[in-house]
Amino acid sequence: MPITKGYQQLVDEAMAQVKTYSVEQVRQRLGDGRMQIVDIRDVRELEREGTIAGALLAPRGMLEFWVDPASPYFKPVFADESREFVLFCGAGWRSALATRTLQDMGMTNVAHIDGGFAGWKKASAPVVTLEEHKKESAARKG
Repeated sequence: MPITKGYQQLVDEAMAQVKTYSVEQVRQRLGDGRMQIVDIRDVRELEREGTIAGALLAPRGMLEFWVDPASPYFKPVFADESREFVLFCGAGWRSALATRTLQDMGMTNVAHIDGGFAGWKKASAPVVTLEEHKKESAARKG
């Protein structure tokens, strides 16, 4: 069975329908408590490359389940309508698709970072290791 719509067309369609921030726009808002950065990359990517300090780690494969209050995997953080959830992945493709999916689910407070983590690193934006992130998360919890 031939593919009638390839990944690039899906990504292009998503990019046309979602809010996209540049790395610099997100960096300027790093201290803004109304913005929650969401890293949707796989744990292997996190272990290899690190992440953004304060990012919520939400694997792409679980995102829809974590967002839906009817799901047994629901994470209440996603119910906070006062926050804007800004997703990122490695290059901005998965996050564009994920942002579109969350919009399809009814979320209006969602966007993604253009260029993903690769763009973040290229701009020399701050990065923490996965271990540093875990320590930081534990300290926030108490």
